[in-house]
Amino acid sequence: MSILLSIETATTNCSVSLSKEGETFALLEDYNNNYSHAERLHVFIEQILQENNILKSDLAAIAVSKGPGSYTGLRIGVSAAKGLCFALGIPLIAVPTLESLAHQVVIKEGIIIPLLDARRMEVYSAVYQADYNTIRNTRAEVLTEEIYLNYLKESHVYFIGNGVEKAKEIIKHDNAFFVEGKLPSANEISAIAYNKYKKNDIEDVAYFEPYYLKDFVALKPKPKS
Repeated sequence: MSILLSIETATTNCSVSLSKEGETFALLEDYNNNYSHAERLHVFIEQILQENNILKSDLAAIAVSKGPGSYTGLRIGVSAAKGLCFALGIPLIAVPTLESLAHQVVIKEGIIIPLLDARRMEVYSAVYQADYNTIRNTRAEVLTEEIYLNYLKESHVYFIGNGVEKAKEIIKHDNAFFVEGKLPSANEISAIAYNKYKKNDIEDVAYFEPYYLKDFVALKPKPKS
C-alpha cells in the first residue's frame, strides 16, 4: 500500500496531508499562518505522522507543490521535501500548484481558471477543462477586463484562488463565477501525486527546483482615440 506525504507551501496556507492510493486520510493545515512556514512545516509533518501512527519509513514518496507562488514558501516546502527524500531514499513528486488548486472546483461543464495573487494587478494563472485537462499552461499576467474574454464567451468560467479578490473587481462578465476564500491545499495534491507515482513520473532530488515563474506578460498600450 502506497502512503504519500504531500506538502503545500506556495501561499500562506501551510498544509500537509497523508494519503493511501491517492485518497487523503489525514490533513493538517493553517490558512492564516502569515508565511510562518519555516516554524510550522516540520512541526506539522511530525504531528500528522504521529497522530496517524505512520513512520517515516512507511512513506513511499514525498509530493510537493512546485509553484508558482511565494518564493520563500516554495523554497521552504521543496527543501523539506528534498531533505526527506534524501534521508529516506524515496522518490520526489512535484505537482503544479495551479493544477491542484483547480481540483477544488467540481463541475460537470465549464472552465476553471485558478488565480494566485502575485502583486499589484498581477496573477499567476492557468486554464483547465471541467475534467482538469489543461487548456492553457501556467502563465504570469496582468489582470484586465478583457484578458479571459475568449473563455467567458464560450462557457461559464470558475475563478478560484487568492487572486479572486482583485479579479472580481474588474471582470464583470455574466459567465464569470468566483470561488472565494480558497488557497492551494495538500488535500488535492494526493490524487495527482499518486497518478504520477504510478507512472514513475518523479523528479531528480538533487537538481529539482521550484517553479518560481517571475516574468509577466507585457500589455500593449491601448491606441489613443
